[in-house]
Formats: sequence, structure tokens, C-alpha cells
Amino acid sequence: MTELSLAAAKTIIETAIAKGHEMGLKPLSVVVLDTGGHVKAFEREDGAAPGRFAIAQGKAYGSIMLGMAGTAQMARAEQQAYFMTAVNGAYGGQVIPVPGGVLVRDASGAVIGAVGLTGDTSDNDAIAAKAGIEEAGFTAEI
Repeated sequence: MTELSLAAAKTIIETAIAKGHEMGLKPLSVVVLDTGGHVKAFEREDGAAPGRFAIAQGKAYGSIMLGMAGTAQMARAEQQAYFMTAVNGAYGGQVIPVPGGVLVRDASGAVIGAVGLTGDTSDNDAIAAKAGIEEAGFTAEI
């Protein structure tokens, strides 16, 4: 399994923010977590609301802890709200089950981290995160 390095995390963030500019998105906040759910790197663009760290972290944290990206978490929440409510309780309210929580997979398909991106619509957040992950040489699961 490949380790998600700090250099790769920085590439993910820089590229995701650049993609956001290209798409004309609102100011973004991006967090990269390792496989233990620990912050590897974070940036909040000028003009982004100060509470965006918690949202970005919640999107990524749910992805890494459940092993499913935000899109799959949202579908699960819609189908089994009681399950996702219980999961969120188990994780101290830290899970935000919406797109923008993106798993990072290495060449072998192993999960090596997660990205949480927030600032625009959840779908746009996921697109920008995917661009960053792919630029760093990994596969994104949105």
C-alpha cells in the first residue's frame, strides 16, 4: 500500500483549488486525511467561511471511517437514515454524508486517505477534489 505523503496532499489541495477557480466556484476549503482519519493537510481560501474546516473534515472523516465516499454515504442516508444517524452518533457527530467526501485509492485499489472539500455545491466540491486526487497520481472515488 502506498502512503499518502505530505507532498501528495499539498498537490491535491493546490489542484483542487485551481480546479475550483477554473470552474468559477465559491472559495473552497480542502482537507486531506490519512487512513487513520488524521489531518495530513488543510487549506481554506481567502473568503471561505471560518466554519468550513469542520464541514470538510466531516466529509472526509465519514469517507475514511466507513470506507465509502460521500455520494455512497448520502445514498445510504436516504435509504437507511437510522443507520447513518447511529453511525454519526458512534463517531461523535463528525460524519457529514454528502458528496465532497472523496476516497483516495492507490494503484492497487487500496484506500490511502480521503479528501473533504467544501465551499460550493456538494457535487462541484466532489469534482474539484477528484481533479486534485488524480493530479497527485491516485484514483478518486466520489
